[in-house]
Amino acid sequence: MIYLDNSATTQLHPEVLEAMMPWLRDRFGNASSAHLYGRQARVAVEQAREEIAAAMNAHPAEFIFTGGGTESNNTVIKSCTGESALADRIACSSVEHHAVLEPAEDCARRGISVRSIGVDTLGNIHTHELAECNAPRTLVSVMHVNNETGYVFELASLRGMVPDALFHTDAVQSFTKIPLDVAALGVDFVSVSAHKIHGPQGIGGLFIRKGIDFKAHQHGGGQERNRRAGTESLPLIVGFQHAVRIALRDAEQTTAHCRELVALMRSGIQERIPQIRWNTPVHAAPHILNVSFTDAAQLDGDAILQLLDLRGIACSNGSACVSGTMQPSHVLLAMGRETAESRAAVRFSVCRTTTTHDVLEAVDALSHIMQELRSA
Repeated sequence: MIYLDNSATTQLHPEVLEAMMPWLRDRFGNASSAHLYGRQARVAVEQAREEIAAAMNAHPAEFIFTGGGTESNNTVIKSCTGESALADRIACSSVEHHAVLEPAEDCARRGISVRSIGVDTLGNIHTHELAECNAPRTLVSVMHVNNETGYVFELASLRGMVPDALFHTDAVQSFTKIPLDVAALGVDFVSVSAHKIHGPQGIGGLFIRKGIDFKAHQHGGGQERNRRAGTESLPLIVGFQHAVRIALRDAEQTTAHCRELVALMRSGIQERIPQIRWNTPVHAAPHILNVSFTDAAQLDGDAILQLLDLRGIACSNGSACVSGTMQPSHVLLAMGRETAESRAAVRFSVCRTTTTHDVLEAVDALSHIMQELRSA
């Protein structure tokens, strides 16, 4: 089986697993306890917090641990519009992850004003719509890298258009893959996750800019500076720390490797498969390539992924949160693609362990599948 769905999740790095093992076996203390076991755990949590925060140029006090990117996104949206009363309006791009769109929809059902900001056929945000959202007590959410297309949003520029609003970005697909500097970007909230960078599943983090009167929406303990109740998971936190450390250590090599593989896949598909449309721009995140088919109305779009799976190629047509339902991609629909084309799109995503052989095999499999479907 060839795994090309690294935007959904990544394989745990062997060095990360090795770093986690002592905390799974012997160092089992609760970081809130006052005895030796607890103090050891607290030191580990704070060291991890410091290292991960530094990776995005944040102060450790501005970073809390969460259960993942989805929790981080929900925390920002629901806390800002809940007890904190920081915002009574939400504006988010139409191509956000469902972990942003669905909490926003929930807020709309509770009477909070929610606006969707459109994009063009290339994925560029409609800046005139964004500028109209510049107002106090407004929460703007625009992701850093789109998880389906790899499009990179110029956050510093977009942030400059809404200086009076609070600004959140979902950086799950960008953290350690492209530069993420919270000070340079001027953002107020940033969501990140470990399992997209060869860390463990079930752990993520949230940057909250110092000075924001942010109140937790999860209660029951004073952990994470009273912003996220619940016993910290030492194995997962240490795993996250080492995943970030390794990703930054190998960033230049990994980025070059992924870009080379994506370029090889792009050229191979271009040469062998007609009637395609690239949904990933050339200047995109290094690890994602999304392609759809202009004759999709004549194809069984749902069959493409199933046939790739049968040929030993693991990939997707978009977010893993909905890919099992074979729904058309809301991202591609927002970019103006027809429903059939949005359903038939294929997203390949590579990583540090992906090989040239993997990519060539995937291109070959897709080429044969498209020939079969078009001749049926």
